[in-house]
Amino acid sequence: MEFYTQTLQNLIAEFERLPGIGRKTAERLAYYILRASKDEAMKLAYAIRDVKKNVKNCRICFNISETDLCSVCLDPLRDESVICVVEQPKDLYAIERTGSYKGRYHVLMGAFAPLEGIAPEDLTINGLLERIRQQFQSGRPAQEIILATNPNFEGDGTALFLMEKLKADFPGLKITRIARGIPSGSNLEHVSKTIVTDALEGRRLLEG
Repeated sequence: MEFYTQTLQNLIAEFERLPGIGRKTAERLAYYILRASKDEAMKLAYAIRDVKKNVKNCRICFNISETDLCSVCLDPLRDESVICVVEQPKDLYAIERTGSYKGRYHVLMGAFAPLEGIAPEDLTINGLLERIRQQFQSGRPAQEIILATNPNFEGDGTALFLMEKLKADFPGLKITRIARGIPSGSNLEHVSKTIVTDALEGRRLLEG
């Protein structure tokens, strides 16, 4: 027998769909909302609504933004000749927290994962290639592409695929990979600022 009302069941089911949220945690969250004042509950509802309404991807690098261009792409002091390629916006933030990187970024919005049905065309790879092509045509060519995908199976596969594409389309372009100071299998967002800085500074040239 189901002891919850249909409305509460629906809320629990929605919480349970969130990453890392099991049935018990979903129930606790639902009861928290149930006990909260109407104003508190509506603040959460409005925050979710506003994220879906206002947040979008930067036209150039695909970072998240509330304007056409993100704050990094709008910064005239950033070095546009160096582009650091990351999987997700949260990886970009992990690098930005170090304060040591002054170039631009490109966010792939994922990693190549055949077992999960994520193919290269599902990522923003074409956007990266077109961006580099436009920079060459404008007379402000990219000098280095840093592949900062995560050091796991999917990230390494994505870096290899990108290296091959970049070398084929832009012969002579310097392509580097972040150093292995980051533990294998981990994500940039979970690593300390010092380790991320060392990984960037110790990046190695990729030879195809």
